[in-house]
Amino acid sequence: MNKNTLTAFVLMALVVFGFMAYENYARREQIAEQLVLDSIAQVEAQKEAKVKLKEQQKKAEEQADTLNPLFEVRKGTESTTVIENELLRVTLSNKGGQLKKVELKDSTYKSREGGNVVLFDGDDQNMKLMLDGKTANIVTDELFFTPTDVTKDGVTMHLPVASGTLDIAYSLKPNSYLLDMDVKATGLEGFFPSKTQEMQIEWTENMKQQEKGYDFENRYSTVTYRDADGDTHELSVSGGDEEEDEFEEKVKWITYKTQFFSQVLIADEPLTISNMSSEYLEKGTGYLKTYKTAFAAPFDTKGVKSTSFHLYLGPNKFSTLKENEKLLESSDDLDLQSLVYMGWPVIKWINRFIFLYAFDFLTSLGLNMGIVLVLLTLIVKFLVFPLMKKSYIASANMRVLRPKMDEINAKYPKKEDAMLKQQEVMKLYSEYGVSPMGGCLPMVIQMPIWIALFNFIPNYIEMRGESFLWADDLSTYDDIINWGFNIWGIGDHLSLFCILWCLSTVINSVITQRQQQYAMTPEQQQQMGMMKWMTYLMPVIFFFSFNSYSAGLNWYYFISGLVSIIMMWFLRKTTDDDELLRKLEKRHAERKANAGDKKKTSSIMERLQAMQEKQLEILKQQQEGKYQKK
Repeated sequence: MNKNTLTAFVLMALVVFGFMAYENYARREQIAEQLVLDSIAQVEAQKEAKVKLKEQQKKAEEQADTLNPLFEVRKGTESTTVIENELLRVTLSNKGGQLKKVELKDSTYKSREGGNVVLFDGDDQNMKLMLDGKTANIVTDELFFTPTDVTKDGVTMHLPVASGTLDIAYSLKPNSYLLDMDVKATGLEGFFPSKTQEMQIEWTENMKQQEKGYDFENRYSTVTYRDADGDTHELSVSGGDEEEDEFEEKVKWITYKTQFFSQVLIADEPLTISNMSSEYLEKGTGYLKTYKTAFAAPFDTKGVKSTSFHLYLGPNKFSTLKENEKLLESSDDLDLQSLVYMGWPVIKWINRFIFLYAFDFLTSLGLNMGIVLVLLTLIVKFLVFPLMKKSYIASANMRVLRPKMDEINAKYPKKEDAMLKQQEVMKLYSEYGVSPMGGCLPMVIQMPIWIALFNFIPNYIEMRGESFLWADDLSTYDDIINWGFNIWGIGDHLSLFCILWCLSTVINSVITQRQQQYAMTPEQQQQMGMMKWMTYLMPVIFFFSFNSYSAGLNWYYFISGLVSIIMMWFLRKTTDDDELLRKLEKRHAERKANAGDKKKTSSIMERLQAMQEKQLEILKQQQEGKYQKK
């Protein structure tokens, strides 16, 4: 085989093997493409199968729904009906047959934007009624009612169910904040099982922020209820972001409350609460908290009688709550006035029977609320002036006896003689008939007044919207400076009334400290050093606490502190120390003359002196015992 022939065979082999390799590669590409096409076809087939399955399920559900007695009332278009009286405008929705919007028509109460106060609107509130049936359950917020018997102040929300009806009748009482709500079943005996004797209700609402101060309004916003025994309780208004209680308790009414407005659900027959919660909502959203309550109400499935409720939708005004409660003609003492918080029992009675009438009288004179607070301050200070004078005279007695106390201090300079020194001081007080405690009791007696007004003023709705000086609303803070962002401990503003009150408190603290030092030995003054600085520090603490409080409250405290300073100045100027000392010396002489008559000379100071003498004797015995052991 020559060279040319060999070359030809090699070339032919290369061509054959190359062609075979190409064919193999092409077939692999075709197989891969076919696999992709097969996968796509499989996916499409699965999608078609799912669509057919959904269509079959939908047809089955539609076929089942046509057998459901509530099938027709689940479909519809939402519409509203408005009813109103002299004070309220209530909008009701056919979806759920429930309240959609509540607006207060009274021009006395304005919103932050300047219009009428709206308690809730749109989806802010939802009250759904739930009833268990044999073949279907009624959940009202999923169903469309038909408004019937529509009048200016009433409407009936009508729901056809099977061969019967479920009706929710609403009617406003004339010239009141009361809305009656009656739920009644007609011709539904066969729809409900025999065990159904209650209607479950779930009431949820996002509470609108009605006032300028979010934090301050939140302090007075809570869920309140009155149990069957007549005690009023409330869900905690402090703590974390959410408060929740689970219980089984019979109640007469449930209230969703903000600082100045309430929505009270009152039942003719006791309700059974199973769950109640309150959740904080973020500042700046226009809302304060979300309230949610689950409870049960008795329900007559035979339709012999209605399940009746009454809704109070209005201001937290003491007299208004009292008048509306009378309109209910209830045999129970509902005590709706307790929604106006006035403090603990003793404090509450001071507010109810003294300050409430005082404020109402002064307000009825047509005076500006800032002037009313000034007049109230003057009245209170006038009434407590005898106590203040007694407190001052007690301190003045210490002052004029100071030289004699200095003599005792010089007599016992050593620390180990502290007991003897104290005994001599007590003896001095006893002989002159004075007491270092005399200035404390009158001040303690004034504390309930201070606490009473602390609780009363922020809850007195007449303060709301009242302007005075630079404050445009005495019920909230007066922000002379507002920097628009939050600073920890201060907030986003400065309240001038709060600053003025803190300054007056500092001045009063200085005056009080100077008076008290006359009744103390040097050792006692040294021991009270920390307390002295705490007294000066309190106004600073007050500033951080009260900067976001009611301007009316800070104004009252400022005027009260200012009047106290003036009264102390007046007492200092009108008190003759020489005359006071002569009276004490006269009393001292009389007590010496009557030294034998224990009945005449008995006093608190003498009893304290006797106790100290006994303690001193015990101390001496203990010291003698130690020396004997040695």
